[in-house]
Amino acid sequence: MDSLVTTATTDDIRALSARVAVLPVGSFEQHGDFLPLTTDTLIASAIARRIADDYSLFLLPPITFSCSHEHTAYPGTVSISARTLIAMIDDIATSLRASGVDRLVIVNGHGGNYVLSNIVQEANTTARE
Repeated sequence: MDSLVTTATTDDIRALSARVAVLPVGSFEQHGDFLPLTTDTLIASAIARRIADDYSLFLLPPITFSCSHEHTAYPGTVSISARTLIAMIDDIATSLRASGVDRLVIVNGHGGNYVLSNIVQEANTTARE
């Protein structure tokens, strides 16, 4: 569970001097009778932590709610619209840029987040140096 939420302090991030942040994006949906609703979030968070640790990057806490409309009929599933997910990632990237972090790595743990490929494609064409 320690990979789910970063415990970094302002001093930790200042010392890191990273210009790249890593954002895990999961979901809150059914995964059968025995796996937690946060399965995709846990996987994305573990991968994001490894990337951040290996490359000394700024690890962000995960976005847990995402586009899980295909699982709506299952108890416990909570989904948000694609436009909400786009707005969240856009706001996060804007906030990071204001503090000097000008690149964002998105680690997607949920196959239904089709919109993330569009976000990445747009970011890679409009924000190139």
